[in-house]
Amino acid sequence: MNLFDQISNDIKQAMLAREKVRLEALRAVKKEFLEAKTAKDANGELSEETSLKIIQKLIKQRKDSASIYAEQNRPELAEKELEEVAAIEIYLPKQMSAEELEKEVRAIILKVGANSPKEMGKVMPLANQSLGGRAEGKAISEMVKKILAN
Repeated sequence: MNLFDQISNDIKQAMLAREKVRLEALRAVKKEFLEAKTAKDANGELSEETSLKIIQKLIKQRKDSASIYAEQNRPELAEKELEEVAAIEIYLPKQMSAEELEKEVRAIILKVGANSPKEMGKVMPLANQSLGGRAEGKAISEMVKKILAN
């Protein structure tokens, strides 16, 4: 079962269980999936890679919103956003630990042959492609900067 079908089934389950926050989060994911499927360049199909990118984007948006709400002293809204993040995160593959990420990034840097922070542009496309879905883009970027700086 692909991610689109799984989300659709989970929407039904959330409706039956009357889980309002989870239902809202899953509907947002399905909306983004449908928009991606019917986009001008799309052929009506949604690849697993595209699905994961959409989910990561939605999680990032909600985390950003939660931090803004927290800064503006609106904890109830921040909490709702974080609950939606929790409902969506279960569809991502298991996230890498810092040690695993460092090992993978070091291997990519060796493969590319980069040895200074100026060459980060060579490393990032390959790192994002191979680690996408298993680590956040921000974490990948920070690890690449850290390793190239040493």
